[in-house]
Amino acid sequence: MDQELRELARLIDDADRIVLFTGAGISTESGIPDFRSPGGVWTRQTPIDFSDFLRSAEARRETWRRRFAMEPTLRQATPNRGHRAVAELIRTGRASAVITQNIDGLHQDSGIPDDKVIELHGNTTYAHCLDCGTRYEIESLQVDFEKDNLVPHCACGGWVKTATISFGQAMPVDEMRRAERESLLADLFIAIGSSLVVYPAAAFPELAKRNGARLVILNLQPTGLDDVADLVLHRPIGETLGTVVGVA
Repeated sequence: MDQELRELARLIDDADRIVLFTGAGISTESGIPDFRSPGGVWTRQTPIDFSDFLRSAEARRETWRRRFAMEPTLRQATPNRGHRAVAELIRTGRASAVITQNIDGLHQDSGIPDDKVIELHGNTTYAHCLDCGTRYEIESLQVDFEKDNLVPHCACGGWVKTATISFGQAMPVDEMRRAERESLLADLFIAIGSSLVVYPAAAFPELAKRNGARLVILNLQPTGLDDVADLVLHRPIGETLGTVVGVA
């Protein structure tokens, strides 16, 4: 290993409690497109605000049309070497949790238990009723949408939406509290594949650093926190983490 990788390995070996924070960059290596970066999904189509989803039948229909259009990409995506390295750090007890901005469920697919994954922006692999909370599977909803052009709704009368956090929607209280707790307990916080510009999620590495944790940033592009990090690696995620953690 070169000097940067040896330093990352040393920080991991020396840490008592590691917290991992992941963004879109770890999943782009699995073929899932980024939303925010230049050329990303939101440079081609404007995000639909949560208030518009609630107010407008056309906004609800367009929201679901976009979601179903993503299904082939999501269905084909599998955890990559970066996900497997993160899972290994959790499995061996070196990391206590994964705080993620991602909505693709690939951390769980890599073998990480649900209770170790803190999803700040929710999960798009299933849906739920906004009123009663009933869970719905995407595949069954898509059949009805494509067959009868039916926008998903619940038997209780509520609207059904993917279990994600949309623009204008409140952040999940329990997940935010858990993420804050983990950030304060960490002595090593590794931010992976995130531009660290989307708040309040990006506040967690700042919180960990202010509380005395070492901060490592692994991202191909510079981030807003590079100047305060203890180690910055502008390198491919899967190759870097896989080499250091020792997973193929």
